[in-house]
Amino acid sequence: MSEGTYQRLWEASHVTLEEVLEKEPSVLEPVPSRERQSFQYRISVLYLYYLGLLRRFNLAYDQMVQPQKRRLLRRLLDGVAGRVLELKDELVRVDLCETHCLDRVLQDLKLTPADLEVPIPKYFQLEQSSAMKARQQMLADILSRLEPLVSQENLRGMSRTAALILVQSAERARQGRLRATFMREIRKEEERDRRIWENGQQKFSRDQGAIVIQKVWKGYLQRKRIEQDRRVEMEFIGMLPSPNQTARLNTLNQAFLGEESRRMRQVEKEEEFQEAIGKTYESLTETEGPDMKERMKDQIRQWFIECHALTGRFPDYPDEASGGSYLIFADKTPEQVRLELEAQAQESRKKDQEKKEKNKEKEKEKKEKRKKKVKEEKVKKEPEVMFKVLPSKSIPVINAGHEEYTSMWKSRYDNKHPSQNFDSETLREEKRKQVEMEIRVQVDELMRQELKNLRLAVDREESRPLKSPKKKGGKKSGKKKKEKDLTPDRSVDSLFEELVIIGLIKKSALVTLSDYIGDCLYLGSTLTLANKMPMPSLFDIRQNMALYGVLRLGSHDIHTMAPLVRSILLVGPSGMGKKMLVQAVCTETGANLFDLSPDNLMGKYPGKNGAQLLVHIVFKVARVLQPSVIWIGNTEKTFYKKVPKEERKMDPKRIKKDLMRATKQLSPGDRVMLIGTTERPQLAEMKGLCRFYERILFIPRPDYASRYVLWKRMIESQRTGVQLTPSLDVSALARVSDGYTPSHILQSIQSVLTERRLLQLIKRPLVASEFVGHLARLDPVYREEEEALKEWFFKTPLGKKNMKFTKDQLEAEEARLAKEKKKKK
Repeated sequence: MSEGTYQRLWEASHVTLEEVLEKEPSVLEPVPSRERQSFQYRISVLYLYYLGLLRRFNLAYDQMVQPQKRRLLRRLLDGVAGRVLELKDELVRVDLCETHCLDRVLQDLKLTPADLEVPIPKYFQLEQSSAMKARQQMLADILSRLEPLVSQENLRGMSRTAALILVQSAERARQGRLRATFMREIRKEEERDRRIWENGQQKFSRDQGAIVIQKVWKGYLQRKRIEQDRRVEMEFIGMLPSPNQTARLNTLNQAFLGEESRRMRQVEKEEEFQEAIGKTYESLTETEGPDMKERMKDQIRQWFIECHALTGRFPDYPDEASGGSYLIFADKTPEQVRLELEAQAQESRKKDQEKKEKNKEKEKEKKEKRKKKVKEEKVKKEPEVMFKVLPSKSIPVINAGHEEYTSMWKSRYDNKHPSQNFDSETLREEKRKQVEMEIRVQVDELMRQELKNLRLAVDREESRPLKSPKKKGGKKSGKKKKEKDLTPDRSVDSLFEELVIIGLIKKSALVTLSDYIGDCLYLGSTLTLANKMPMPSLFDIRQNMALYGVLRLGSHDIHTMAPLVRSILLVGPSGMGKKMLVQAVCTETGANLFDLSPDNLMGKYPGKNGAQLLVHIVFKVARVLQPSVIWIGNTEKTFYKKVPKEERKMDPKRIKKDLMRATKQLSPGDRVMLIGTTERPQLAEMKGLCRFYERILFIPRPDYASRYVLWKRMIESQRTGVQLTPSLDVSALARVSDGYTPSHILQSIQSVLTERRLLQLIKRPLVASEFVGHLARLDPVYREEEEALKEWFFKTPLGKKNMKFTKDQLEAEEARLAKEKKKKK
């Protein structure tokens, strides 16, 4: 696509953004609990709108070439992503669950389930810093040095006699296979000669032979025509892929090459822009800098003289915190500046008085509230719950970006910058402000000293010390205590290498989040209206991991704007892809993978202070080399209620206290995420586990829609050249595989699609019965096991709230029906 296409996409996105920003104030108003559904509907609409904007801004930022536009797009992209995460947090607070049934909203907005997909910004991988790439290379080098040592340990010694026997047995087996193949061909030839001899005794006339040949040939042609007509019809209604795959692949390749060429142009234009920034800064500093400096000095000296003439003394110089000499440069007279400084002092006094009055009013309000509570207890009426959206950190960023677009880029035409070069006028204006600010700081230092000299020379007055602002008493500062560094004499690179050698840092498998296959829940609203809590689908799990894991870790700006989430717990049966999700987060964000699983920690950093040192080193390296993912497999062992006898030597709970303490130290901007996985959460202490993990995602068995997509996509992507044919009933496979996990489905597909079976696909297409036999040999996830996990999940804090809300709704519905019956009677 051309640059004009992305320009029009950008303009259309801002039109939508303006409409969405107009809807934002309606959500800020508090809503009573009885209007819960309407409040949830409004938040859902905003959430879907921002998802669409995130998708558009991601595409525009990835392909737009002009460097100044891309900087604005980047700020908007991060701001919209932060708003999506804030709205997700609001949906969880209103729905009391991690699964949101948005099918009704999709229908009203005329959107498809594909619009629910959370887009992952492409710059997470394309614009990885050189430090991250160097770290990945260092990890690969360390692992390559360790491979020979590991292989030497794994090699078993073999004597010469044993090696000769092994070679002889392999050679005899090869000769036996060749002899058997040769004898099989001889027997086939003998049987063929015998049949020809027996059939040769029967005599056919020429006409009868021609009729037989014609019948066979006409039947073959008719079957081919019917098969072709059926294929054309199925392709027309979209039930089969188009046979012209080469044309489609050529189109995709051309589009991919076009995108790559635009990215190469982005790099070239960015280099030109960076070079122009340096040159513009130097030229402004050399040409306009001295004039700016002298003008500021003259203006400040004139201000000194006028203030001395009016008040009889030299003024106090504004400190750097209040803006310094910027207050003087605002085209104001000395009298106005003096009045403003006096007004600021009066305002501070008024604020102190207002605080005292507010404290008195609060005390009165507390007394009134106590009286109201006593009255309410007598009347036995519960206070109505109010829903209100929390203040947003992303909206100011989005508003500022939209205003910059409106004032600077909206009225410009595309033909002004046909080559997509930077705008030199805009660049000079930005750099002029920067140079002015830097010179102002230098001038302030000089003029403070000059003011001091003037006071000594004219008024014989020593400089008045600036009063430091008083600290408010009675309140502790919100800053956390700085953690003591247990390894001050060690570099981060040496600690990183040590963790790799020990096995606490591992190389993540290259798995994308889109490889986690699953379909969305289509009847979520129907289940909600029936007061049934819908179980999340694999699609919902993938979206939640994109929101909680990928978007937060991918960008520092998004992490600071979004609600803080330090830890995630994935709960589900074995084979549901929990570890795959952890690796996908690492792949999408380029994060380091730290493995703190109890089995992996056995025998590492022993001793009383070993656990503290281990956790300290891991979090120190994870913070410095962020983004980082700390994975704790079988995390129930870290929070055991009672450690089994066979695991007491391993001491799986030894890092629990230090881990919880270190996790609390993580703050916005620390792109470190702890992800725990477990199959048996019932063995863990509920209170400690739920206190440590801030988000708990339950992964149930895949439903019918997800199983259908799993079978289809896995068969097509398992081996190249495999295409689904009408002979393979995927729907039947999806129904038969109820209770089986994606791992079971993958194992059965790998067992069937061997190299020999792939060679036979032309003559013998795949059928569903081939997979059923292999699937039957595997043990499914029984309903009792899943029900036990559900029962545990409903005991979590969010599960308890949801169950209580559902119970209250049922009681209210029963009361309403009872009243209606009484009225009818």
